[in-house]
Amino acid sequence: MSGRRKVLVAGAGVLGLTTALALADAGLEVAVHDPAPPGDNASGVAAGMLAPAFEAALDPLARLHFDLLTAARDLWPALAERAGIVLDRTAALAVGDAAWLEEAAERVRSLGAGVRAVDRAGLEAAAPGLAAAVRHGFAVEGDWRLDAPAALAALRRAGEAAGVAFHQAAVDGAAGFDLLVVATGAGRMLIGLAPELARLTPIKGHILRGPGALGAVLRSSGAYAVPAAGGLLVGASMEPGRDDRRVDSGQVGRLRAAAARLFPLLAEAPMTAAVGVRAATADGLPLVGPSAAPGVLIAAGARRNGWLLAPLVAQAVAAYAAGAEPGPFAARLDPRRTLSSRG
Repeated sequence: MSGRRKVLVAGAGVLGLTTALALADAGLEVAVHDPAPPGDNASGVAAGMLAPAFEAALDPLARLHFDLLTAARDLWPALAERAGIVLDRTAALAVGDAAWLEEAAERVRSLGAGVRAVDRAGLEAAAPGLAAAVRHGFAVEGDWRLDAPAALAALRRAGEAAGVAFHQAAVDGAAGFDLLVVATGAGRMLIGLAPELARLTPIKGHILRGPGALGAVLRSSGAYAVPAAGGLLVGASMEPGRDDRRVDSGQVGRLRAAAARLFPLLAEAPMTAAVGVRAATADGLPLVGPSAAPGVLIAAGARRNGWLLAPLVAQAVAAYAAGAEPGPFAARLDPRRTLSSRG
């Protein structure tokens, strides 16, 4: 009979899978429960961007946390090697009108990140079919990406190889386990076990998949395009307070219009829509650490940066489980913190 501590992880999105792998690597006996099929979650719908600079430059809630986002990205090479995930480290590009480009570039520079001008020839090489009106852009090194569905599958395989047991089932309690880790994203079914989940707000998001070839992530005002297996992804809507996964024709139309502005050939191209529901706190950072409920740790609420933050979240949860120092960002992520807007 095993004498190892037993941990139940609720949720098989990126936070649940990376946390389960970290706990198994630390020598704990880990089981992951999720009622949904593998990949049928917000993590599987995501664009897979690991982009501290553009996120901090373009998202007001992320602006104060560039150091934390960068530290999370820097943990990705080791996790990618551990799990067999391919990281695309091609510099991300920004395109748009002159005023938007100037403002975006200045915000990136203010973070201390480098900006490199890219001319039309460079843009055409990275983004064939880009609208002729787009003449200039800039590149940011250090903003990476991965293929989200493939990475989820790789994390699951790595977990299985490390001894993690996976069950397609909901969690209704933690009997028989020494520790419960709640990584259920926007799911609120475990509020009774982790009352802090009541502080999370769902955010619905649409993303489109269409034909095309991209050599780099493309960011612009109000939309992005990223390479994907067999084509490209265009995203994304953010609809706070919505937790349904129905496809909204209005949101699809808006994204199709944004796609056509970047790539005119997409105006009539067949495109498919997918919907994910994420969870967010008032300050945009996830809840990571002990719940007020004994024997429960939380790893939820990463908003739009679940993939980027995953290895940092997993590292912190594993430290808490071992009774070790959870790292320099523990106070910012603590579920007990006062959740107020950070501007």
